[in-house]
Amino acid sequence: MRNRREEVPPNLTGSLLIAHPSMLDPNFRRAVLFVSAHDPNDGAMGVILNRPLDKQVSDLVSDTPPDGLADVPVFLGGPVGKNQLMFAAFEWEDANGLKLNHNVNGFGAGDDPASIRAFVGYAGWSAGQLEAEMKQKAWILQKPSRAALTPDRLPKLWFEIMRGLGPWYKMLAAAPDDPSLN
Repeated sequence: MRNRREEVPPNLTGSLLIAHPSMLDPNFRRAVLFVSAHDPNDGAMGVILNRPLDKQVSDLVSDTPPDGLADVPVFLGGPVGKNQLMFAAFEWEDANGLKLNHNVNGFGAGDDPASIRAFVGYAGWSAGQLEAEMKQKAWILQKPSRAALTPDRLPKLWFEIMRGLGPWYKMLAAAPDDPSLN
């Protein structure tokens, strides 16, 4: 009998997960997520990038935010932990691509305020759950680009990515949620 080796899933940390157009889960419908941590044995964590709440940190907190964080835009990060506000700074590392740094305490002299976001909630997967969803083709995997993550592009990022994947995805992205209402 031949010994079949189980294929170990790749580490998805630093990747974008783009919801397939057929995904109907309202938590992730037309969402673009950044995977900030992934381990096949522990699960994964990420945040939705393209759901701005049209609010700033100062609109949501009663205490005075740390220096420079009052005007940071707030996004819906995911369905888990919606009762907490999480800060994160996007950092580009030449060798590793994009990284999400959760250690944000305010702005220093060299910090880039455009790289900092606040998230209400996050997305989380238990061990094997994300890998199973990838096998079901619920997500399209992409590497992030600096241009795609500019604040003004984020609300339309899912549609831009779909258009870039070709005519089939462009057509699926343009379809209404309920075709019977068309």
